Amino acid sequence: MGARPSQRFEGQCHCGSVRFAVTTDFPELTTCDCSICSRKNALMVKVHESEFELLNGEESLTEYQFHTKTARHFFCKICGIYPFHRKRLTPDYVGVNVFCLEGFDAAGIPIRATIGKEMD
Repeated sequence: MGARPSQRFEGQCHCGSVRFAVTTDFPELTTCDCSICSRKNALMVKVHESEFELLNGEESLTEYQFHTKTARHFFCKICGIYPFHRKRLTPDYVGVNVFCLEGFDAAGIPIRATIGKEMD
């Protein structure tokens, strides 16, 4: 399978208070087995911060940190949906929950399972 062209997708939380856009070629999607990711069951795409734009709703976001307090997990404080986070090991990247992207189809994109629960 050849490389996908980069595409811009808009996304939002469930209530629509938080809206964002990403541009990516979706090289892979990831799951994670850490304590928070396994509970929220998100499917993620990693994008550089230059390819992420918060369109509106910054005031509707709440942040959660745990363990090393490096990763920054964001949730809509109105509907509770988890749209994205700042990565722990690569803080200039944003992990985006692809289930929040409008019109996105994950068919044919490789999914890599990451082992988060064993990170120090």
